[in-house]
Amino acid sequence: MNIIFSYLKTYRTAAIAALLMMVIELAVELSQPLLISKIIDDGIREQDNRIVWLWGGVLVVSAAIAFIAGVLSSFFASHASQGFAFDLRDQLYEKVQSFAYAVFSRFPTSSLITRLTADVSQLQDTIFMGLRFMTRVPLVVAGSVIMALVVHVKLGLLLALTLPVLIVFLLWVMKKAAVLFRSVQIRLDGVNSVIQENLTGIRLIRVFVRMNHEIARFAASSGELMKSTVGALRLTETSAPLIMLIVNAGIMLVLWFGRIEISTGNATLGQTVAVINYSLRTIGALSALSWIMATFSRARASSQRIQEVMSADELEAKEMAAVTARKVAPVRGRVDFQQVSFRYPQSDIAVLEDITFAVQPGERVAVMGATGSGKSSLVGLIPRLYEQSSGVILVDGRPSAEMEISRLRGAIGYVPQEVLLFSGTVRENIAWGNPLATQEEIEQAAMAAQIHETVKELPHGYDTMLGQRGVNLSGGQKQRLTIARALVRKPAILILDDSTSALDAVTEGRLLAELKRMSCTTFLITQKISSTVSADLILLLDEGRLIAQGTHEELMESSELYRKINESQHREGVQHVQSIT
Repeated sequence: MNIIFSYLKTYRTAAIAALLMMVIELAVELSQPLLISKIIDDGIREQDNRIVWLWGGVLVVSAAIAFIAGVLSSFFASHASQGFAFDLRDQLYEKVQSFAYAVFSRFPTSSLITRLTADVSQLQDTIFMGLRFMTRVPLVVAGSVIMALVVHVKLGLLLALTLPVLIVFLLWVMKKAAVLFRSVQIRLDGVNSVIQENLTGIRLIRVFVRMNHEIARFAASSGELMKSTVGALRLTETSAPLIMLIVNAGIMLVLWFGRIEISTGNATLGQTVAVINYSLRTIGALSALSWIMATFSRARASSQRIQEVMSADELEAKEMAAVTARKVAPVRGRVDFQQVSFRYPQSDIAVLEDITFAVQPGERVAVMGATGSGKSSLVGLIPRLYEQSSGVILVDGRPSAEMEISRLRGAIGYVPQEVLLFSGTVRENIAWGNPLATQEEIEQAAMAAQIHETVKELPHGYDTMLGQRGVNLSGGQKQRLTIARALVRKPAILILDDSTSALDAVTEGRLLAELKRMSCTTFLITQKISSTVSADLILLLDEGRLIAQGTHEELMESSELYRKINESQHREGVQHVQSIT
């Protein structure tokens, strides 16, 4: 729970004010049974109306003071808890953004969403309840016992004897509940994961008529969450009756011995009523303990989960914004791989082994290979989405590991294999690659990506709103839009990870011609021979090894595999033409 106190420092004034107001409210409330005892003993029994009106007036004024203090306590507690949650969520999101890709992959997306929302909200609620109510409960119990001893020592001791038993029991329950509520949060991650997958793949689910299967899968995951929650709440809720049993036993003893003390003259009626009143206040406070234990246990579990994210290894530079304005030599685009090997974190399987090649600025590199041969992993090492296991990657003759992440990635335009568009206009999606791009630069990038004419035909042109993930565009249109987003950066290195698969041959040819004129170093992952013919260098991968490299003509002479791919695609093309004619 150290994370709570570290982020509360900014709001220590509001937190202290909330506690102070709560203490004032509590002090007034604890004085009221004593005032009632004076009204009974000195006023009602002595038939002195002046005493009744005097202490009755003090009782009314004290109640007003307690009300005002309670309102102020709630106000300050809300300010501290809301501010704490804002800062924590902001820092947590910034931490996630700074993760190296290898670190990011350790946390499922659904789990990170839960930690950023539900876990932070749980801590926020705990801060408020702690400042407003949780701290109040032990103070009410301790204060009631002390005041009971002040009023009458013997009767107060009967109430005090119940406390050690309660404390030991509560500590045991809280320890067990913390483990159970951590399991609840993990189950909640699972439910969020199923929801995320279902909503993302809703069209595929409907096409394959898998609605009932997915409903059953969600029900199973939700059922596991229910079982974990019921198990945790059963423990905390079962403790409440046991607590009440112990405290009520103490009240019965107070009533029994109070009658004896009154009959012998060792206690007055007012004193007995006051001690019983303090006992009832203790019951009222302890009745909330099951709820407090559940809240605190969940907060402890949430705190541990957030701490896991905050303490994760940070392998990248903290400055993840755009390239700063300070003068640095621009990246020209030369890329050298020298005996580079790569394994995914916590895996012994080699994805890439001993890869060596050199690319000059402005050259086009086509990367080919079967599925799982390591093509995406190879280009992913250039912007340092992962760090190579061995070997050296040079950019402009300098190890990429020694370059600032912001400078390196600021010179790279990256189009991933999976098309991803954001909610917003067409202009905003293209400008996402360069927030400072002018309208003219946006249109130039769209023209180069062969999407400008399509955008002009949309209802509002570049101001047309896109649906979630670009659902109102075709696959080819989305691919070209993501390419425009990369081109608007005017990158020195452009990476197209199988990003032209949905384009026809004519459109792809125009795109590649435009890229040639842009003079950027281009890495093109493709399965099409038509895309490799004009490449300056072709890298042919097989099971993580670079088995051949060279131009189209060179590989036609030296690589049997490349010749087979060429013949296969040529034969398929002829058959396709014959089927049409």
